[in-house]
Amino acid sequence: MLTDALRYLLETVFHLFVLAALLRFYMQALRAPFRNPIAQFIAAITDFAIKPLRRVVPGLMGLDLASFLVAWIAEFILVLLLYWLSGAPAFPSGGIFSVLLFTAFLRLLRLSLYLLIAAVFIQAILSWVNPYHPITPFFNALTQPFLKPLRRMIPIVGGVDLTPLVILILCQLLLMLPVAWLEMESQRMLLHLAGN
Repeated sequence: MLTDALRYLLETVFHLFVLAALLRFYMQALRAPFRNPIAQFIAAITDFAIKPLRRVVPGLMGLDLASFLVAWIAEFILVLLLYWLSGAPAFPSGGIFSVLLFTAFLRLLRLSLYLLIAAVFIQAILSWVNPYHPITPFFNALTQPFLKPLRRMIPIVGGVDLTPLVILILCQLLLMLPVAWLEMESQRMLLHLAGN
């Protein structure tokens, strides 16, 4: 029971930080405005890790690689801690180490899809309730690259834009099919390597 509580606490704390670092990566990649309370909060809680790393890891084609790397490292540390909590040896072999790195990357992919779902949901609610809210441009910047191509193919039905619903369905399918399958494969590889 204590192990479950510790696992929950670790996942909660680490995932809040990882989500913040991932959101910072996507904010820069999608050119979301930084002059809003959400962006300022994200910057404030991630600056301590990202700013020093930027001196070593430069950006690439407008992508903030330091933010992504911080998210990946934090997720890897979480995966490694959870691995140790499960009673695994303290020093994983090279094969197990690479599977844990891959598992951390898959978990980042899952969290990225959850971020997209949340952003699309919030953007849709804001467009119905208060399209002129000061935070609306932030969520528009995060969602438009995904919604705009679909809007060319899916017409508005009865004055309702169905593209957010399509994005939500696609994200759920991605979570259920390729992401879940890859996670199962990484777990299978981890068990196989731990057994050898």
